[in-house]
Amino acid sequence: MAAACEKNIDSLPIRLMFQDEARFGRMSDPRRCWAPTPCRPVVGLVLVREFVYVYVAVSPHDGCLDYWTIPKMNTLNMNQFLSQVHKAHPGEFIVMILDGASSHKGKDLIIYDNIVLVRLPPYSPELNPAELVWNMLRKNEFANRVFDSLEAVIGQLETGLHTLAANKTTVKSLTCWPYINAILNA
Repeated sequence: MAAACEKNIDSLPIRLMFQDEARFGRMSDPRRCWAPTPCRPVVGLVLVREFVYVYVAVSPHDGCLDYWTIPKMNTLNMNQFLSQVHKAHPGEFIVMILDGASSHKGKDLIIYDNIVLVRLPPYSPELNPAELVWNMLRKNEFANRVFDSLEAVIGQLETGLHTLAANKTTVKSLTCWPYINAILNA
């Protein structure tokens, strides 16, 4: 982190963010649920292969959550997401920790002066607290639900993301892990 912060030549306040992307679609997510005895819950099942992608960047220190829903994950869309994050946090130097996805390493990737990208080791999603955003969304917004269209999926996703982004306390408690807290307080 110290090496990344050396690029902060303007001595801007530092914002640590974790970035990730996920795919949501019309494939059902059956999960355990409660039903009164002796009833057995009945859950619909759908296996339609239509998907949408979501980029998120989460700041564990204050629970800030930036997100963008898109039809495809690629370097061009990653550029647009970085632009969105850049505009959302003017006057701050952003250290963005992310995985090694190909869209994060493309030669056409545009990295702004106030953003530095730090890659996690390969195959280490357990180090990225943004992964928990997906778990919470899938559990709270998609479990045991069947969607008639991809637009319905996008609507539910946007509702869930908006609700989560508005609740900074929940985002902070979900993502501010002890090792991250140690970095922030160092």
